[in-house]
Amino acid sequence: MDWQSIFAPSIPLLEGFVRGTVTFLVLLVLLRLVGQREAGGLGITDVLLVVLVADAASAGLHGKAESISDGFVVVVTILFWSVAVDAVAYRFPRLAALLKARPRALIENGRLNRRVMLREFMTYEEVLSQLRLHGIEDIAVVDRAYIEPNGLISVIRVDRGENEPAEPPVM
Repeated sequence: MDWQSIFAPSIPLLEGFVRGTVTFLVLLVLLRLVGQREAGGLGITDVLLVVLVADAASAGLHGKAESISDGFVVVVTILFWSVAVDAVAYRFPRLAALLKARPRALIENGRLNRRVMLREFMTYEEVLSQLRLHGIEDIAVVDRAYIEPNGLISVIRVDRGENEPAEPPVM
């Protein structure tokens, strides 16, 4: 067994870093443009991170790369950018609007926001389906509904009681 060919990088480390960086940043921008609804229960960066790390790691596992180190450099680069994007968004709230998705008002005062529906490619039937999942059959009883950054819909009813908190408690 040739240990040198398994562990020694076959491409320059800088090339692996640049490849991981460009791939992560381009896919982050593309996923931000697609919209929030496509993410399901995960955040966009979560989906991006899982896909990229799995793909980068698979190259080393399946022998597509010349060495395990090649895949490892790309995985470390992707993880670095994932943490860096989150840290920048946390530290600089103005940049967070560009880097992270925000909740979008889907329903306000019982009225549908057609612009958000168009942006997220949601039909009236899909909105009704999401409301039914919250036990709501009539849009008129919805004060506000948001499509959250993770793609899920949150609903605030008009008839929310005085004792019910507007937001869940923070842990």
